[in-house]
Amino acid sequence: MKKIVLACAAGMSTSMLVSKMKKAALDEGIDVSVEAIPVAEVEDKLNENGIDVLLLGPQVRYMDEQMTDLLKPKNIPHSIISMQDYGMMNGKKVLKEALELIK
Repeated sequence: MKKIVLACAAGMSTSMLVSKMKKAALDEGIDVSVEAIPVAEVEDKLNENGIDVLLLGPQVRYMDEQMTDLLKPKNIPHSIISMQDYGMMNGKKVLKEALELIK
């Protein structure tokens, strides 16, 4: 099972996108864990049980460099969710992008 974590300002605004991603995974028979957390908890999540990919919400794109510094030593890929996909809550596309990053 692949672990996908979405990080945003408070972990609340991405919860609807997480639901859409879970539904897309279920529809396609993909075994993944998807959760949303506040960006301030990313380091704790890494130490807790690890993740396979981190996606930043567009509202915290300013944290990209800090996340690179944190994730690169652990070889964990990350990306910023596009404003368009985030706004449209395109769970299927965001899931696909996350899985491509893991490969």
